[in-house]
Amino acid sequence: MADGFIDPLLLGQRVVAILETGLRTATYKLATITALIDHCIEHLPDEPEAPLTVPIPDLAHRVLEIYWRQVRPFDGHELRQSTQPRARILAATTSFRKEPGVGHGGSALAVAVERAPQAYRTAIDDISLCLAQQPLHRLQHLPGAAAGDRFLYDDSFLHDRVSRSTLRAHGDAIDLKPGVAYGLARLAGLLKPALEIMWVDDVRRMNKFLEAEVPDVSGHLFGRERISLAAVREPFRDVFGARCFYCENALRTDNPIDHVLSWSLVGIDGLANLVLACPRCNGDKRHALPSLQIVDRMLGRDRAVLEEIASDIGWPTQYERVVAAARGLYRGQAPGVPTWAGYQQSTRLDISHPQWWIRVGVGAGSDEAHPSAAPRM
Repeated sequence: MADGFIDPLLLGQRVVAILETGLRTATYKLATITALIDHCIEHLPDEPEAPLTVPIPDLAHRVLEIYWRQVRPFDGHELRQSTQPRARILAATTSFRKEPGVGHGGSALAVAVERAPQAYRTAIDDISLCLAQQPLHRLQHLPGAAAGDRFLYDDSFLHDRVSRSTLRAHGDAIDLKPGVAYGLARLAGLLKPALEIMWVDDVRRMNKFLEAEVPDVSGHLFGRERISLAAVREPFRDVFGARCFYCENALRTDNPIDHVLSWSLVGIDGLANLVLACPRCNGDKRHALPSLQIVDRMLGRDRAVLEEIASDIGWPTQYERVVAAARGLYRGQAPGVPTWAGYQQSTRLDISHPQWWIRVGVGAGSDEAHPSAAPRM
């Protein structure tokens, strides 16, 4: 074990302790931890004990991606996610959604970025500064802990009035300490459901109209009520055929569009992560980790064809980002965990002879693997 390397289990315990201690005045800490986990999955270092530099604009994109769905009205109300008079991150998200040309409220963020790149950059700039001034410099503070006990990253240059010039002087980034990136990626399956539970509790506390009988606020917040993927259906049927990607049975007209790497795992809406599915397979798979063979088939589709569809309908493929996410997800899993291999089928994970996309280096994602470069996706 390297000097200063934190054990993943201890890391998870300390993260949960931070989130459970004290009253949260906004959901921003929860969003920031979620964004950090997702970044670590997609940029998993080759060595478990390695540090990792995390660009703050990358975190800002991921936070924007989280709130993109959540700022939609729910049951006729706008959900409060902060007790402060002006919720800066939510305001920046809402402002971007209302930008002319972004499209209807069900559009994917990646599509909105393509349509309004300058407004997107404005939103990222606003959210980046808010992250630096609020959750990032408060995230590691445990009551009673030593002032220098910062176990995730060095936040000594961050404070509630930190300037843009100071952030630039520090590379607009934070540096995760040795082992933190691997630990967060490894614990994603445990931490993210816990974060969702806390999130729903906070939103219910901040919105008095959300009584117990109000239906599926969790679904509204975390993607059960997803963006419209209808634009993808017909081009996929024309190119790949009207058959389920998993079982190859014929599809009905309004068949589901499935995220192979599920939304709850990585939250990527690019064409490279989408397939046609039948209701039976879609319902059986749900949020499960798919088998290596299924991911091989997904990534083995003709990339040129996907890019042509993307060009025709204005919907990015995010191919390299999907590769990076798949690599991080599977390298961070314990050997032998069950994976979904088809309707009512499972297989144990074995990466002793890893597929090409698991062997790909961290830098393989190029600009597409870095959401802050989204206009070029």
